[in-house]
Amino acid sequence: MAHRILSRLVDEGILVRSGAGRSVSYRHSGGLPFVRRYPRAVIAEDRVWNEVSAECHAVGAVPKPARSILQYAFTEILNNAIEHSRGREIEVRFDGAEDGLAFTITDDGVGAFANLRKMLRLESDLFAVQELSKGKITTLPKGHTGEGVFFTSKAVRIFEMSSSGLRWIVDNVRGDTAVGASPVRRGTQVRVEVANKPKRALTEVFEEYTEDFVFNKTRVVIKLFTLGTRFISRSEARRVLSNVEKFRSVMLDFSGVEEIGQGFADEIFRVWTRSHPETKIEAMAMSAPVAFLVHRATDTSGG
Repeated sequence: MAHRILSRLVDEGILVRSGAGRSVSYRHSGGLPFVRRYPRAVIAEDRVWNEVSAECHAVGAVPKPARSILQYAFTEILNNAIEHSRGREIEVRFDGAEDGLAFTITDDGVGAFANLRKMLRLESDLFAVQELSKGKITTLPKGHTGEGVFFTSKAVRIFEMSSSGLRWIVDNVRGDTAVGASPVRRGTQVRVEVANKPKRALTEVFEEYTEDFVFNKTRVVIKLFTLGTRFISRSEARRVLSNVEKFRSVMLDFSGVEEIGQGFADEIFRVWTRSHPETKIEAMAMSAPVAFLVHRATDTSGG
């Protein structure tokens, strides 16, 4: 009975649970959940952050360097909603999360994936998710670099963006990413979890993907580009490599991919690399069949 009550209080954001088993403990969330709604046209992300920090004890009490990550992620995601959503209202919500804090930003606008699909003339909203995951993708190139969502997804504990019935999830605890179904069909909802004791500081995340302070490295998760675990066609390879010429170094992550086709490997590691010598393509987390074809294509390009 007591366990059910405690679990309900955690679900409602009143308590925060830490630890597991016999070492589990509960503490008051410190004014959570904290919810505010703002008219999109008259707000600024820095002012909202200052307001939340002052009024919500749980946010103001977040320790460094977690606070740096939380502030960066919150202001970047809120700025995206303000600049891109074209909606009327934005809701900001803070809740307790296991060993940390979570925020959710929801707008009633055009939808992030649909907007990107339309502006980049992509075939589907799923393709928009795939492009967004690479970084340097924006619908307002004159005023935005496309870095905010990318670095936020890498810096936080868990990142979820939902729109158009799709949910893009980046779980940095498990080191995994996925796309699934979502009940959010109108507008965009982004939920972020930040640990009180993050494994990496924000500066370390930036350093991983930059050289001389320039964002020129990316990691493309191949699994996001298929509904199964196999790749066959050259057209799929071209979709994986779309827009990555913007980077100097590209890591292709083959985690969870069982097989690739000869054409897929040849298109990436021979055809594309020959025509883009300024971009270095590398592969990681390859199964034996994948590694065989990658090495074969690499040897062919070198010969």
